[in-house]
Amino acid sequence: MAFGSRSKKQPAASPPSTTGTDTATEDGRPAKLEDPAVLKSFTKSRRISIIFSCICYFLSVVFLILVEVGNTPGGAVRGDIYFVKLDLSDIIVQALPSAQLTLTNSIARTLGLHDFYQVGLWNFCEGYKDSGITYCSTPTKSFWFNPVDVLLNELLAGASVALPNEVNDILTILRLASHIMFGFFLAAVLLNFVLMLAAPVVIYSRWWSLPFSIFSFIATLLVLVASALGTAMSFVFKYAMNSQPELNIQADIGLKMLVFMWIATGCTIISFIIHVGLCCCCTSRRDVKTGRKGGKHVELGEKYAGKSKGEKEGGRNLPAFNRVNRDEPASGQ
Repeated sequence: MAFGSRSKKQPAASPPSTTGTDTATEDGRPAKLEDPAVLKSFTKSRRISIIFSCICYFLSVVFLILVEVGNTPGGAVRGDIYFVKLDLSDIIVQALPSAQLTLTNSIARTLGLHDFYQVGLWNFCEGYKDSGITYCSTPTKSFWFNPVDVLLNELLAGASVALPNEVNDILTILRLASHIMFGFFLAAVLLNFVLMLAAPVVIYSRWWSLPFSIFSFIATLLVLVASALGTAMSFVFKYAMNSQPELNIQADIGLKMLVFMWIATGCTIISFIIHVGLCCCCTSRRDVKTGRKGGKHVELGEKYAGKSKGEKEGGRNLPAFNRVNRDEPASGQ
């Protein structure tokens, strides 16, 4: 009688399913890939990135609105937001009217001018140093500031001011750049608002990130070009006015307007970079369901499933031992 006879081999354990439909939770229970908890867990980084981009879009919209409403009637806050401010209170005149003039608090008032003029995106405002803004022109689309027309229309009959030639030379460029800047700022605030509302759709698939990145690039280009034009025009205008010290006109750049423009530009650029990165990074819901890229570890259960039977911590298989049935006759007898 033979000893140590073995029973028939037991069937090997089936490998984990890789069909992409089920996995295991931490407590060993099966979990569907469509389970909201699973989707939420594996798309966490993508969801955080989208939320951050929405915050950046929101900030850009807020600061672009401040740029849009700057220098419009409605309060002192708006009055402090402008591109450039001209101080004519101590202007030196080229000729005086023949009639007797009544001297007032400043030379500008004596000539019929205001002490200062400040330029916004929609209009210009004028006023006096001791009383603030006294008048703002009606906001109009595609507005551009023509200092020659404004000053000559307000001068008293017989008075004249020799404006620097640089101002006359840049008027055509100023008009064209102002129109472009106006249209770009208006389009940017509308597009950023739409992108802020539409950004959550990117969590579902990487395919949504590609067209979204294209529109985000357009918004970035609009804000960047408009901010660059506004900054360049402000500095050029300041240089043209301050280049003639004998005229004694002071031009100051509105720092608040510049800060608001470039904060909006920076936030839009950050959002654009985030959505470009989402084209190839961070797991989407479609990745989890189809097992693509970052979602394939869900199929294999690497996160939720424990170590399979017969595996040590290092990943090596332990040998399989079968129970011997001693009551069963030995094979071959």
